Amino acid sequence: MSTARAERLVNLVLALLSTRQYLTSERIRGIVPGYVDATSDEAFSRMFERDKAELRDLGIPLETGRNSAFDPVEGYRIARRDYELGDVELAPDEAAAVALAVRLWDSPELTGQAQGALVKLRAAGVEVDEHAATPVEPRVHAEPAFAPLLSAVQAGRVVRFDYRRSSSPERRPRTVEPWGVVSWRARWYLVGHDRDRDAPRCFRLSRITGPVRALGRPGAVTRPQDVNLLEFVAGVGGGERDPQPVMRARLWLAEGRAAGVRRHATVVGRRTVADVDGDVVELDLWAPESAADWIAGHGPDALVLEPDVLAKAVADRWERVVQEVRR
Repeated sequence: MSTARAERLVNLVLALLSTRQYLTSERIRGIVPGYVDATSDEAFSRMFERDKAELRDLGIPLETGRNSAFDPVEGYRIARRDYELGDVELAPDEAAAVALAVRLWDSPELTGQAQGALVKLRAAGVEVDEHAATPVEPRVHAEPAFAPLLSAVQAGRVVRFDYRRSSSPERRPRTVEPWGVVSWRARWYLVGHDRDRDAPRCFRLSRITGPVRALGRPGAVTRPQDVNLLEFVAGVGGGERDPQPVMRARLWLAEGRAAGVRRHATVVGRRTVADVDGDVVELDLWAPESAADWIAGHGPDALVLEPDVLAKAVADRWERVVQEVRR
């Protein structure tokens, strides 16, 4: 699905979910961003029919009806009672995956579009529920290189960019056949075949400087079927990281919690902290600064026992959060 169509569907859901009225297709055409691009009534009709079918395929229930017996044309809306989820229970590892996804999505672009759509609805005279929470709140935080790299992966094109390794401020050009962009420990990475080294490599997007240039014809790059991108970035398949870990850390993890940390750690004992039972674990760290962010994100479920420098870094992050809340 194209970005433009995805944004249009988000705007359509917002419009139909944020009003108690039935909106006719003509009114939807006038107030929902994206439909103004339709060059004719027929083109709009085809576009709107496709979008309605897409929403139904996604399981979003569309209601049809009239606001009064005098309305000559039927309209559409989405009943919040049918749209909202019931209670969801997650296992610890499932909860960790959801928490990681929430931490990754942190950009105002689509949220701003959602708010803009609601403003336009009010300006058009549509009754909007003022007290309802925003039903769609997509947040994506990504490096500047994210969009061009993802486009290159989808198009199967070679890319070239300047890259800075962690051990040196020097920037070097790299030519890469991109296989995919993945997130690991709250960082984005590109995985692909490095033509300069003639070997598979991964590159942290935050170390890519300057523009990403796509080269050659589309379809020239094909991802190998036997490569697990996430495992490759995590170190199973190698990559752009130092061969030896920077430090070995010892942590206390609350029982049944911090599943994301547990996947990379070894349990070495048991301990009770503040009347809470938990495990003492050890794990190797290659990037202590990003690891401090990662560990702090687990809150009181993860406590650094050793080394002191890592414990202080995590405590500093908690203190900044407390200060922000107090403001």
